[in-house]
Amino acid sequence: MATDLTVPAPTRPDVAPIQRRTLRLLFTTQIIGGIGVTIGISVGALLAARVAGTAVAGLAQSAAVVGGALLAVPVTRIMNGHGRRPGLAVAYLSGAVGAVLVVLATVSRSVPLLFLGMLLFGGGTAANLQARYAAVDLAEPARRGRQLSLIVWATTIGAVAAPNFAALADRTTSGWGLPPLAGPFAFSAAAFVLAAVVLLVLLRPDPLLTARRLAAADAPVAAGVADVTPPAEAVAAPARTARRGAGMRAAWQVVRGRPAARLGIAAVAVGHVVMVAVMSMTPVRLGESHGDADVLRVVGIVLSLHIAGMYALSPLVGWLTDRLGRRAVVLGGVGMLLAACAVAGTAGHHTPRLSVGLALLGLGWSGTMVAGSTLLSESVPAAVRPSVQGLSDLTMGLAGAGAAALSGFVMRAAGYPVLTLLAAIAVVPLVALALRPVPVGAPDEED
Repeated sequence: MATDLTVPAPTRPDVAPIQRRTLRLLFTTQIIGGIGVTIGISVGALLAARVAGTAVAGLAQSAAVVGGALLAVPVTRIMNGHGRRPGLAVAYLSGAVGAVLVVLATVSRSVPLLFLGMLLFGGGTAANLQARYAAVDLAEPARRGRQLSLIVWATTIGAVAAPNFAALADRTTSGWGLPPLAGPFAFSAAAFVLAAVVLLVLLRPDPLLTARRLAAADAPVAAGVADVTPPAEAVAAPARTARRGAGMRAAWQVVRGRPAARLGIAAVAVGHVVMVAVMSMTPVRLGESHGDADVLRVVGIVLSLHIAGMYALSPLVGWLTDRLGRRAVVLGGVGMLLAACAVAGTAGHHTPRLSVGLALLGLGWSGTMVAGSTLLSESVPAAVRPSVQGLSDLTMGLAGAGAAALSGFVMRAAGYPVLTLLAAIAVVPLVALALRPVPVGAPDEED
């Protein structure tokens, strides 16, 4: 890994083939990782209910969300010091260890082991989220939104295909003596290991380290002192800077001084909060008007439309991000979220209208996620970019977990319409931040 920092920096014409190769590899591993995450999560609640009881089944699912958020911290520290390749591999391997622990917890019926396994299983989610940032390390400014959204879209393929493999995985592993529902997690572990190995072997040169070398080579030229800094020092400087600024505190200091970075983090977090809060209680709302015989089928259709809104149109959202600008698409995403809350909140028990609301909710999330992530990535220096991106994913994950937990209490106390109203109010600070004029001379672009 150290040798990546000593090889000559590629010339500008050489970056394009490196970026194309990186995108193809990330697209492939996103599909594999998406299968690994979804095939386990699709049966996670049922498995947790059998091991620990129905009352804590939801907490086991939340543990995976929290685990994904917390694991973003050590993963980004690895990326800071050594690049995307080992960081993504460690995240996937953590998910594989978690999946194995879940299988062992199912065999032994150990509740503590189940929760530990679900926490580490979140590593698969952390890797899938961090991969979108690796897609823009070497992207041209005019194509960053499209290339980031392409990796987001790749997750859809794995997420759609995985539930269809769950029954096959369960039948296959039943002959190995594993209890029912443990098989999908065994397959998740295999998928995560495969993704980690592919990245470790093939993600060369590392896109983050290459971007840092290019930034170090360009900095003295831009300052008019190209003959002052020796080439070896220019190459090693980004690594030293990254190690000094590898923590979350340093990342927050960078974000505080950059209005565009603050908007990027806020867009990702707020969009996720609104989406999770409304989406998580929609099946409960549907259960109020549909009997047990129909509710699962109806929930499946409605959530499929929601997931289609989240991912299927992400390449279009990425194109609009590059064409119209990051802030414009963030505001467009906010508009979609507000429309979704209005439609879903006033739908009553009219399922088709509620379906439209959930599709709009997914589209709004896509707008804030793609545009916010792109804006964040290009608003901070390459030396601290992984830490800032990790801070964003940590904030998003914890905020989403909190929204999921609170939404149940709001639903029980005041009902679904009030929940959608509160979700709509939550986007008001984001609108104010997006419309706030950027001060002249503010460091909103990459150093």
